Amino acid sequence: MTTDTSLTPQASGPRRSTMPREVARRRRGGGEGGAGAGGRGWHPMLGAGLLPRVLSVLALILMAGVWLVPLAWGVNTSFKSEVDASAAGGDWIPAGGFTLAAYREIFAQGNLPVWALNSLLIGVAVTVLTVVVSALAAYALSRGLFRGRRALLAVTVASIMVPPQILIVPLFRQMLVMNLVDTYAAVILPQVVAPVMVFILKKFFDAVPRELEEAARIDGAGSVRIFVSVILPLSRPILAAVSIFVFITTWNNFLWPFIITSDPTLMTLPVGLSSVKDSYGLQNAQASAASVLAAVPLLVVFMLFQRQIVKSVATTGLGGQ
Repeated sequence: MTTDTSLTPQASGPRRSTMPREVARRRRGGGEGGAGAGGRGWHPMLGAGLLPRVLSVLALILMAGVWLVPLAWGVNTSFKSEVDASAAGGDWIPAGGFTLAAYREIFAQGNLPVWALNSLLIGVAVTVLTVVVSALAAYALSRGLFRGRRALLAVTVASIMVPPQILIVPLFRQMLVMNLVDTYAAVILPQVVAPVMVFILKKFFDAVPRELEEAARIDGAGSVRIFVSVILPLSRPILAAVSIFVFITTWNNFLWPFIITSDPTLMTLPVGLSSVKDSYGLQNAQASAASVLAAVPLLVVFMLFQRQIVKSVATTGLGGQ
């Protein structure tokens, strides 16, 4: 019996490595993105020396300062009296000292707890409804096979480019016909439709392996059971991202709640604080105090869900991934 020597390794001579040349070259430090001499990483834009690192740190500090200085100025102004806040020069340490007068005026002139509760209830309701509606629509566009699916997807993508201000008049007339003006439903329902969230969820569902759904169907699961028990548990990162983005957007939304509500007990926090400021004219200290009060809940949300927010930026593709 003969042996095919072409299939057996040669006993003599060096044995060829099965590792690709590119991987081996990177491990030795000579490849792009590998470790250079002395174990330092090679940075294609900044370089590996000390000077580029120092310049990059200084640039980051400068950009952070450009963002933080106005914020610090607003917080500082909120603790001044109206005389010091309107004085020329704008010293960081006011001549009359720091005071809580602006905050006391805001609480005395407005119904701040009610407005904050309205913003919270509306934000939670819009977030829950938007996630449910967007997830169902995205799953239908991703997995559904029905006539007109491509056209519906095209309309969804095209609606992202429509400015929300264009829809204010038809939405207001719709709420007027339905007798929903000055109600929670009028504030909540128009904000539930979010085509951009449908598109983001649809792209995520497209990446979910279809083999998982096929295995569930073999076990006897239907479409609803697959969506609830298979798709949604795998989609927790993107659902958290959508929830955070929707809640922040709803909390900061001023135009639509301002137009659709006139009852002070139904106003959200941005609308209520704006009404207090407008009633007493332009007052710098009170305007800064109102802005700080409106931003504090979002700051708390960011501190509690910082990891999810950072992960959501990468999940939705905003981080370059």
